[in-house]
Amino acid sequence: MILNFRNVYLDNASTVCGPYEAKGPLHKNFDKYYNDLYCKEKSFEKAEIRLLEDSIKILLRKTKLTPNDIDLVIAGDLLNQIASSCYGALNLKSPFLGIYTACATSIEGMLIASTFIDSGKVNNALISCSSHNMSSEKQFRNPTEYGSPKPMTATFTATGGASVLLSNKPSKVRVVNGLIGTIVDYNQKDAFNMGAAMAGAAADTLYKYLMETNTKASDYDLILTGDLGKYGKEILKDLMLNEYNIDLSKNYNDCGTMLYDLEKQKEVMAGGSGPVCSALVNYSTILKDLMNSKYKKVLLIATGALFSPIMLYQKENILSIANLICLEAI
Repeated sequence: MILNFRNVYLDNASTVCGPYEAKGPLHKNFDKYYNDLYCKEKSFEKAEIRLLEDSIKILLRKTKLTPNDIDLVIAGDLLNQIASSCYGALNLKSPFLGIYTACATSIEGMLIASTFIDSGKVNNALISCSSHNMSSEKQFRNPTEYGSPKPMTATFTATGGASVLLSNKPSKVRVVNGLIGTIVDYNQKDAFNMGAAMAGAAADTLYKYLMETNTKASDYDLILTGDLGKYGKEILKDLMLNEYNIDLSKNYNDCGTMLYDLEKQKEVMAGGSGPVCSALVNYSTILKDLMNSKYKKVLLIATGALFSPIMLYQKENILSIANLICLEAI
């Protein structure tokens, strides 16, 4: 089902990252970065909270708003009970919705916010997300102290916090429509190959969107997935071409391969992942490109592996989902 929006605009955005992201090709586009993974805190979890808080503070400063001006806060992350989002949004004292679809969280938040704004229930909404390489590794691939080597198909959870403000106030970028993804099962069990786990969801969502809007891939200046990484990116292109006869070779890219220099930063393996991965790229770079008229219309597809270690230990597959939103420069 396509969600069409008539009166939703992107006001501004902010991005804060960790040391690995600051060494990547997009480093000049970020608002703030930290030189170490502790981010001046005593634990990785507290560091992630700081990253999210920083992004909110920077966004409020950019938009010249106070917490009292924010009608709704929507946030999500990877930690149990979305702890980073809850603690990070605590001081805003604003109505809060906590969400979770793993790495697809940022676009889910934008879809929910757009629905609230377009219906007239609120005038604006602040959407935030975060992830941290070490807090995520501790939770999903423990024990980290073991130091087991990873295959090159593995992705690298991005460290950062990112926020965006949507409102009914006209700006240079409009939210046109979107598609809420469905959970899919492509029979994947490898926790070190998130690209393979999520590529099927990206294909499913993109194909449905193109069919329901009666558009072609070539109608968009850029189609950008969240964090399939080097190998998942190729799987998606193959799926779209072989299953649906849709060629993505000319206008498609993946945030996980854009956030880092995969040739020089070997430690990131297949590229970036995590809720903040696509948000760092979209809010720092793609939004500016839209505002500067480099792009007229883009599709952002955030992909999420609904990966539960508990279920994986019980031999269940890794489920996945992809949420899509269309942005247009005015």
